[in-house]
Amino acid sequence: MSPAKQHLAIIDYGRGNLRSVAKAFETVGAKVLVTPKASDLKAAAGLVLPGVGAFGDAMQALRKAKLDRAILEQVAAGKPLLGVCLGMQVLFSLGLEYGRHAGLGLFSGTVRKFPAGAKVPHMGWNRVELNKDCPLFKGIASGERFYFVHSYYAQPKDPDFVAGRTDYAGLSFCSAVWAGRVFATQFHPEKSQAAGLKVYKNYWSFVKGNKP
Repeated sequence: MSPAKQHLAIIDYGRGNLRSVAKAFETVGAKVLVTPKASDLKAAAGLVLPGVGAFGDAMQALRKAKLDRAILEQVAAGKPLLGVCLGMQVLFSLGLEYGRHAGLGLFSGTVRKFPAGAKVPHMGWNRVELNKDCPLFKGIASGERFYFVHSYYAQPKDPDFVAGRTDYAGLSFCSAVWAGRVFATQFHPEKSQAAGLKVYKNYWSFVKGNKP
């Protein structure tokens, strides 16, 4: 795929403010296609999976559109993927929101609710302490503040996948993950002003330089 034709596929499964994500990527120079079609993912240079709402409902929508299978196929082929908020959570193997639900399984771990007594949703600005040299955070200092809106958090089985942590309600939870070409953030970069745009710019740069 020539650089002139490179674009991101922002996956539309009816769960999220896709336009704000698309606009943020366009602001940093990315070409984007917002699409509900599994067939469109193959032509994209990279994938973005946003989302707000409930884990089980999201997985049902992805399966109905056959997007779950398409995402896994493209990741297996070496295509970069960025999950955002609920889009991060469904990358895990299990979600405990209103029952037990199987996720995409790209990361082994469980998505669970904040402990009793914690104010939910966790909403507003909070710091992300960086754990590793993740390409997503190039040029961003550890402790930078990002915008969160969520009541559940991911708990990876392997701590080596944790790229960032955030303290809330006495808990240090995983707020970013990274493994190879798969990235995800619990926070919303598109709502996080300059730092969030930098995250999206870094992802777009990674996608452009990726060679499956």
